[in-house]
Amino acid sequence: MPSQHPEDIGYGHVIESYVTRTYGVLPRYLVLNGGRFLGPRWWHTTRFTRHLLNDAAAITDEELEALLGYEWRSRLTAAWLIGVDRRERFRARIGDLLLASEVCYSGGAYCFALARFGTHADAEILTAYLDHYLPRTDPHYDQPAPLRLRQRLDPPQQPPDCGYVKSAYAMCRPHVRHMKR
Repeated sequence: MPSQHPEDIGYGHVIESYVTRTYGVLPRYLVLNGGRFLGPRWWHTTRFTRHLLNDAAAITDEELEALLGYEWRSRLTAAWLIGVDRRERFRARIGDLLLASEVCYSGGAYCFALARFGTHADAEILTAYLDHYLPRTDPHYDQPAPLRLRQRLDPPQQPPDCGYVKSAYAMCRPHVRHMKR
């Protein structure tokens, strides 16, 4: 999918409004990527979370599409906003972006959005992703977020009888026990 700057399609304001807005010198995309706001010890947690909730409700579908069509920072932010507001109409788009795996860092955000939707259809998207990428040895990114999320959405009784899935299952199993149901 070719990348297009939101400014080229009349949505130049979305980068500053949603992606690079700063919190204690850190832009939103870095805070989202690092998960800093999930801990109560960060000074800006309350303000950041309030802004994230408000922006997720306020952003239009067209603005989200503009962000999803650009680079990793914009896609990461858009996926979080989609997940926070549970905009299930973006399921197919998020699934396509996850499967395309074109840019770094966004995969975890796509998984967050799918987790917020939390349906069997989302588990199927993750299964398709894992079926495609787990057997490969060439990706230079790790797979923990999709593995953990797939296990969370639809936990199997036993790992399937094939080597790469068994090893992936074993790798993510300890993390799954600590996730809230």
